[in-house]
Amino acid sequence: MTTQPLTSSLGEVAKNRFESKIASTQVQGIGLEARGIHAWFGDRMVLEDLSLDFWSGTVTALIGPSGCGKSTFIRTLNRMHEFIPGAAMAGQVLLNGQDVYAPGTDVTKIRLKIGMVFQKPNPFPSMTISENVLAGLKLAQLKVENKDDLLEECLERAGLWTEVKDRLGAYGGSLSGGQQQRLCIARSLAVRPEVLLMDEPCSSLDPGSTLKIEETISHLSSTMTIIIVTHNMQQAARVSDYTAFFLSEGGPGKMVEVGPTGEIFSRPKDKRTENYVTGRFG
Repeated sequence: MTTQPLTSSLGEVAKNRFESKIASTQVQGIGLEARGIHAWFGDRMVLEDLSLDFWSGTVTALIGPSGCGKSTFIRTLNRMHEFIPGAAMAGQVLLNGQDVYAPGTDVTKIRLKIGMVFQKPNPFPSMTISENVLAGLKLAQLKVENKDDLLEECLERAGLWTEVKDRLGAYGGSLSGGQQQRLCIARSLAVRPEVLLMDEPCSSLDPGSTLKIEETISHLSSTMTIIIVTHNMQQAARVSDYTAFFLSEGGPGKMVEVGPTGEIFSRPKDKRTENYVTGRFG
């Protein structure tokens, strides 16, 4: 008995998802644009001349071997790269046509609009579940009319409400790893971001928790732009509309290819992309 190539099966999964969404996506337009991004750590260039468009209402997966600059790239999108001593960047990141690096830009407001979920769940350990979700509002000094409604809405959108609604006063650290990650997603949602960056959000989770995170991503993607770094090819096929392949060949990371996920997994234009998605290296 013969089996279908990996690219065929994953490509079919991605194609079915993509075709069901793409018509509405084009109407919403581009939400985030990266133009000519270069990044350095000290004297070492780690990203060279990256340009990408991210459509509103879609999920874009960034794939590629470790060390090719995927995480660095998404950190340039909400100005977290500059937190690292010695880090520098050049290029433009446009949110609704406005450069987030323009002089005089309020960095705090940028990070409210472009949220981030990290690889390791990071709820505030001394805060309750409720306090964790609403923490961003307090830090940003944002006022809402009904915090209880917002709390339920964010936990519901993050796929966590039914699991925690009877213990909102429990500490966030009492939740399982997968629940903590969804709590962090709910916390990000409370400040109404337009873009959500996710840096390998499932890498430390079991398959069941991973499935719930993926369901959450699919649910959220209709209302915001989501960019996810993942090493899991099956995950990229299941949740993303577009995929960008990054590679570092002894130098700074570069984008080899980007396109609809179904095409990247079934008909990649570059041989290096084909070799990566079929598991020949990486």
